Amino acid sequence: MAGATGLAGSAIAKAFESKGQSVIGINRSVVDLKDAKATEHFIAQAKPSLIIDAAAKVGGIGANNSFPVEFLTDNLAMQSNLMSAAHKAGVPNFVFLGSSCIYPRDCAQPIKEEYLMTGPLEKTNSAYAIAKIAGIELIDSYRKEYGARWISLMPTNLYGPRDNFDLTTSHVLPAFIRRFIEAAEIGADKVTLWGSGMPLREFLHVDDLAQAVLVASEKYDSNLQLNVGSGEDLSIKDLAEKVAAAAGFTGKIEWDSSKPNGTPRKVLEVSRIKALGWKPTITLDEGVASTIAWYKEANARGEVRK
Repeated sequence: MAGATGLAGSAIAKAFESKGQSVIGINRSVVDLKDAKATEHFIAQAKPSLIIDAAAKVGGIGANNSFPVEFLTDNLAMQSNLMSAAHKAGVPNFVFLGSSCIYPRDCAQPIKEEYLMTGPLEKTNSAYAIAKIAGIELIDSYRKEYGARWISLMPTNLYGPRDNFDLTTSHVLPAFIRRFIEAAEIGADKVTLWGSGMPLREFLHVDDLAQAVLVASEKYDSNLQLNVGSGEDLSIKDLAEKVAAAAGFTGKIEWDSSKPNGTPRKVLEVSRIKALGWKPTITLDEGVASTIAWYKEANARGEVRK
């Protein structure tokens, strides 16, 4: 399990362990996936039957805009080194986790898997998207050349416990959670957020993703990347109001339209994975409330990434 202590990886590891599976977790303290020789040695010694690659350098619009070189090169190195090591060790099953940002900026909605590479990417995160597209192509190439039963899953925007709440590098939902909790605690009368609030986004609780990985690893075998999402979206403005209410913030929400909005709308078409017997079970209201509760408890213990 690569990226085992991150948002997605920790939830996926927990889901597999709950099924009685033995999980070997990888993070930077165990092995640096940017080091090809170290990665190869680790995988050769571990001899896993399945590798799930949830390791990635990730962040929101600000981080992607500021560090495109790192978002491209770090992710290319980690995923290619891990796949190469898996191939050399004869690992039969591999699940590569990408992102819905791989699809064109102005894609038809909802986004079908076939829409990949049909238009220009969103500029604010194109470096990260290109790295993930390269990962999909590499999975497909191992399938073509070596007959590997390797697959790619493309989750929508994820959230939940153990997320990154650093305001300079986090995604929108964890950033909102932290901003509104802190504003409520000090009694702030307003919070100013990036953009216009008009873009539409889809969100999936990380525990629902974990169940999707379980299902797909057993039932899916195709070179076509598989979308994983709720299939429902809402505006960033509506999301902000939902998080503010759950966090107990009663002040005014203002928008800084000089900041970028990103892709106008992004919601995935998820009929393929639902046909495998999976569907999300955690509503956004439930997920936001439980994540806020987790944040408050973990923050009091000094365990929040920020």
